[in-house]
Amino acid sequence: MNRLFVDNLTVIDFAYLDRHRGLVGESWIVDIELAGELNDAGMVFDFGHVKSTIKAHIDDQVDHRLLIPADYSRLQWLDPQSPGHFRWHLEDGTWIEHRSPAQAVATVPGEAVERQAIATRLSESLQRVLPDNVHEVRINLRLEQIEGAWYHYAHGLKKHDGNCQRIAHGHRSRIQILRNGERAPDLEHYWGERWRDIYLATADDRNDTFDDAGISYHRFSYDSDQGHFEIALPAARTEIMGPDTTVEWIACYLWDETRKLEPESRIEVHAFEGVNKGAIAEG
Repeated sequence: MNRLFVDNLTVIDFAYLDRHRGLVGESWIVDIELAGELNDAGMVFDFGHVKSTIKAHIDDQVDHRLLIPADYSRLQWLDPQSPGHFRWHLEDGTWIEHRSPAQAVATVPGEAVERQAIATRLSESLQRVLPDNVHEVRINLRLEQIEGAWYHYAHGLKKHDGNCQRIAHGHRSRIQILRNGERAPDLEHYWGERWRDIYLATADDRNDTFDDAGISYHRFSYDSDQGHFEIALPAARTEIMGPDTTVEWIACYLWDETRKLEPESRIEVHAFEGVNKGAIAEG
């Protein structure tokens, strides 16, 4: 058989639930390989259709969604008619409650989200939409190789026209900070730890703060083009910003907070949103 490959086809930016880590923002780079017979045009599959067919299918299945391990024993469905309304109980006794339209979530088999299982699931679903001459689909999902610090964050952008408005999607993002023109690994590490598995929220979206079993929680909600979104989670797992959590405002927030730590230094922040894109704040 003939084989066709496309490396770095796309990046899946999404979030998932973990029994220990809670709500985790993530970014996976997608490589694909197609095996099959040549068609009348001498191709296994037309490169021109890769994005319109394959990338679009992958995006529809998992990109900017919250992945929910359906077999986790402490997953509590709050509305059997709505896959977006549930409570996720963590091993430490805390919980996360989520409510959204159905298209903002995806349930996956198993007790945990695993890259290989998601890759296999995507390969099988793609096989059903590709031409008959394509006999095998292989998908590799991989993490960006980062030298230095990074963090995982989840968020939602209620004013966004597209799927970023979903309240629980996210990214795995590197962080670069320059102090007086030189990289500052200590500051980068500080933010990598401070924002490990963080939920970044907008102050205007908070509608309640309450205690449950001695734990402080925040509840955030908003309405956007796709419907009503709501999330409640431990306050310790959140950081609340004044403005919306766009990467531009995130960069400014990081700069402001870092300047409080280093008031005499000239600070430049490169805040990434997933892989190879982001915003800069300096001064």
